[in-house]
Amino acid sequence: MAKALAAITVAYALSPIDLIPDFIPVLGYLDDIILLPVMIAATIKLIPAEVWDDAIAKSEGMWEKGKPKRWYYALPIILIWALIIWAITDCFI
Repeated sequence: MAKALAAITVAYALSPIDLIPDFIPVLGYLDDIILLPVMIAATIKLIPAEVWDDAIAKSEGMWEKGKPKRWYYALPIILIWALIIWAITDCFI
């Protein structure tokens, strides 16, 4: 159930279709401000305690003095974004 709700939450967050369209002043963004945190909190509550504790235990060795140990894992993501930005700017210039 937690996986299904997490998938629905991510799909709603990334979807261009909202419960209340964003072009409606105030109400359009209000559903995102209220609905997404509620869906995230519900998803976290549905995760079994042993799974949550195991994930926390695995993540403890990933940080050193407030910085990630293996920062170079982010390089492929940075390169992909750089390529996307380059492609977009190259098309319009």
